[in-house]
Amino acid sequence: MSFLRKALAITRKDILSEFRTREIIFSALLFALLVIITFNFAFGGSQETLSVVAPGILWVTFTFAGILSLNRSFVAEKEENCLEGLMVAPMSREVIYAGKTLGSLLFMIVIEIIALPVFAILFDLPVFSAQIVTVTLLATIGFVAVGTLFSALAVNTKAREMVLPILFLPVVVPVIISAVEASGLALSGEPWGELAPWLQILGAFDVIFLVVSFWVFSYAIEE
Repeated sequence: MSFLRKALAITRKDILSEFRTREIIFSALLFALLVIITFNFAFGGSQETLSVVAPGILWVTFTFAGILSLNRSFVAEKEENCLEGLMVAPMSREVIYAGKTLGSLLFMIVIEIIALPVFAILFDLPVFSAQIVTVTLLATIGFVAVGTLFSALAVNTKAREMVLPILFLPVVVPVIISAVEASGLALSGEPWGELAPWLQILGAFDVIFLVVSFWVFSYAIEE
């Protein structure tokens, strides 16, 4: 059985488990929608004000909804005492990382696909553009690549809900800042050339941390 097929088997298991419980998607999506609606009322003044604060609101929403999702990434296996079985299965632990990362990425994309139209309606901004889609995808990949690693670290702690944000957020700050800046330029109608430096930062972060997380995951998941 190839590396990819094993990773996809883990992803499929997570998706089927989510279909049964609907725990991750519903909680993260509800949080995202509540944040968007709350900020819309808080900054419900002029369109000019909304245009200025919208990129920050969008990525605050995605960041904390993503943390809620990542917090549950390894919890089911830990609570059901299946994590050890997964670790001793006849496959490398890098397969677990790849499968979990892909599953978390799919969950976040689903949340973003539902949240973005709501954001567009409430803030009346052009979020359905190739620029916004590119920024969102690049930022989400980097976010999930690091988040899966730190989720594996946090799951073995007693206060994992607090440990994950404390460990994770300082590392992922470059992704959030780059995503906010690039999104602001995209919503302002700037050309691709203006976004290029921020997209390059996001791309470099994705490559570096995907490789680093892939190689150190086997140590992070140990008790």
